[in-house]
Amino acid sequence: MARERIVIGLDGSDDAELLIRRAARILERSDGGGLAAVHVRTAEGAPGESPQTLEAQRRLVVGLGGTYHTVSAADPARALLDYARESGATHIVVGQSRRRPIKGLLSGLFSGGTVEARVVRGAGDIAVQVVPRHDTQQTTPRRRPDLGRARVGAGFALAGAVPVLLQLLLAVFDHSVATAVLIQLAGAVAVALVGGLWPAVVGALWSSVLVNYFSTPPVGNLAVSDPQDFLSLGIFVGVCVAVAGVVDTSARRSKVAARAQAEAATLGELALGASRSEDTLDGLLAEALHVFGAAGAGVFTSREGNSEGAVPASDAGGQAWRMVAGAGDTTRWAPGATGLAGSTAEPVDADTWLVLFGREVPAADNRLLGAFAVHVKAQLERRQLAVSRREVLRLAEGNTMRTAILRAVSHDLRTPLAGIKLAAGGLLQRSVTYTPEEERELLETIDECTDRLDQLVGNLLDMSRITADSVRPSLGPVRWSDVVAPALRGLPDGTVRVELPANMPAVEADPVLLERVIANIVENAVKYAPDSGITVTGASDGMGSATLDGYPTGELRIIDHGSGVPARKVLEMFQPFQRLHDLPQGTGVGLGLAVADGFVKAMGGTLTAEETPGGGLTMVITLALSTGEAGARHAADRPRQDAT
Repeated sequence: MARERIVIGLDGSDDAELLIRRAARILERSDGGGLAAVHVRTAEGAPGESPQTLEAQRRLVVGLGGTYHTVSAADPARALLDYARESGATHIVVGQSRRRPIKGLLSGLFSGGTVEARVVRGAGDIAVQVVPRHDTQQTTPRRRPDLGRARVGAGFALAGAVPVLLQLLLAVFDHSVATAVLIQLAGAVAVALVGGLWPAVVGALWSSVLVNYFSTPPVGNLAVSDPQDFLSLGIFVGVCVAVAGVVDTSARRSKVAARAQAEAATLGELALGASRSEDTLDGLLAEALHVFGAAGAGVFTSREGNSEGAVPASDAGGQAWRMVAGAGDTTRWAPGATGLAGSTAEPVDADTWLVLFGREVPAADNRLLGAFAVHVKAQLERRQLAVSRREVLRLAEGNTMRTAILRAVSHDLRTPLAGIKLAAGGLLQRSVTYTPEEERELLETIDECTDRLDQLVGNLLDMSRITADSVRPSLGPVRWSDVVAPALRGLPDGTVRVELPANMPAVEADPVLLERVIANIVENAVKYAPDSGITVTGASDGMGSATLDGYPTGELRIIDHGSGVPARKVLEMFQPFQRLHDLPQGTGVGLGLAVADGFVKAMGGTLTAEETPGGGLTMVITLALSTGEAGARHAADRPRQDAT
């Protein structure tokens, strides 16, 4: 069978799903092809469109592998046919027009019939399928824009008072019937400007009675002696009603235009924020408070998954509701209660609601509220994508870690194991007699290789903990002098010179982790800058040049005078499995500084590298000064996520 190219004509109604699925079934029967949905937007139909309905239609089309397009046109039939021809369509699917009032029927007759009839006539060799509408889906008559109760009430008051005042004015001088009619007509126009059509009609009828009684012969009764006067009164009423209708329509359209302009500005801001990725969920809710004048706004969901923050269910289905995000006062809504007085609930999807508290949004703002719901749904999906991205990155890092560990096991860990095996095997040889010096040398080899193996395994395990975000420091007051000496244990005397100022203030740290940090940095300095003179020192007053979240800091500096590190290599130096220059593989797997950096960050500090004056590298450990209580800083201002 030939490949189909199906175009679906959508008009923004809520039963477009039927057309989309019908087109999808047609496509399934063919040998592949394409599906394109075209939403033809007209000036008459745009005010009745629901952004949520349009978004649901777009998602359905995209989910079926098709494309979704929006076209603005005055003639929907011609626009649909033009798009179908340009895209090489072989099939058009349109919906049958609903039964319309007399105005719509007359418009259809003057324009050549219904939309589907014109599509069928102009399709040529393109197959057209007209899908009947569901009878159960009735369109509600569009409500005329409301001018406001106060304005209409004032109009009725003027309709009663203005004709009387004008008639009193006419009583001051002699006048003809035509003069009385013109003056009262001006009053009817004024009433129409204030109150709209119906107050103007009432005023026109009341004016005609006054003109007939006081100005039309015979004066003093409602009889009309001259047929021309009767005609004048009839024309007067007709002109008043016509002028009032024009003024009323103009006033209502002006109000609709002002509301549409405000909606367009708001939607433009939403779209601009979304395009710049600045439109956060909390920001959307805060903007909704200003746009709709609500006291609070919240997004609630009953979707299963995370039960944290769940509100006790009160709906019939026993659903547990929880607030995803909120702004302002969000304590007024009971779970499952979508019709709470003084509040408005707008569905985002089947399990999520956007709720405004303290204000019932009028029907005129439903489209704008629906647009906010669509943006809320997009933000929720963006959050989910961010979570998925972090999970993918974490898995990718874990995979990189596993690959590096395998590489380390294949070479770096086997080197000390080979040394241990060789020395132990030599000692076990009964046919060979070793002198005491040779035996001691073999035992020292075993001890040295064991230490190296223990250090390599320890760094690998520490790096895996850091990658998995499972480092949980036990923070408390720690003095630099208490951890520097243990960290340097095992190094030959004279390798490192310690010049710590007396009475350095305690920092907030985990002593075990801080000891490992110092040991790794010193070992790295000894490895890359041997015999260069390594110094451990700190700021004389324990105060760093910067602060951490407003807290004063203490610094420890580990200084060497080796060859240093090029500026372009500084960032890479803290990455796992990085070795400087061409250092032999047997010297380690390149995890020392990565582990040190991870531990310092876990304690809320920073590890930076600076160039040593005269050549070399200076590693700076910066930690916040202790407040005297274990973990007080993190508990008060920087709550950390526990992970084990």
